[in-house]
Amino acid sequence: MESVLLDTPTGIGARLGWDPKLPEHDRKRVLARQLVSAKLGVEEKAVRIQREAPAQFGFHTQLFAEVGDEEVPFEIRTASFRAATVAAIAEKGVRLGLDLRDAHPDDATLSEMRRHSHLFDEGNLESLLAHWTRVQAVREADGRGVRMKPEYVRLDPSKSKGWIPDRPVHYSLLDLSRDGWIITLAYENEA
Repeated sequence: MESVLLDTPTGIGARLGWDPKLPEHDRKRVLARQLVSAKLGVEEKAVRIQREAPAQFGFHTQLFAEVGDEEVPFEIRTASFRAATVAAIAEKGVRLGLDLRDAHPDDATLSEMRRHSHLFDEGNLESLLAHWTRVQAVREADGRGVRMKPEYVRLDPSKSKGWIPDRPVHYSLLDLSRDGWIITLAYENEA
């Protein structure tokens, strides 16, 4: 699988990988293993990536890393779209959210974006994509995912911060897009 390191803030690592022959779950594990290995300075084969057991039906499990018999204290988040996957890691407790999508969405995806975005100029594809990917990344960082309606997410005018009004957490939003993929990272900040 080909992968590239993405330019992220200090304390957060992210990689984008693509391979149409490799299943999504394998891509997630490969990228997470590369990130953890680089962060800890150990060989990739020393890192084991596991998936937590589901707590209930519909529970979206998260990946975690082990080196030897010890769990590594990192948050691991992933997002996939078709043959591409992006993975990010940060210290345990840092809330992360990712969104990954094609720069040229199909009609069904555009219809969904327009239905929930409520932008003044829904015909501006660049603005619509920037808004939608940031909203999705905030929803993922929040942890409630699809249980939180996109309309509840708020973005500042510059689209560099996002939040959901019923929680005191604000997220910095960073565009990591490259190679025809729109990638947004949401990460917890203090203000």
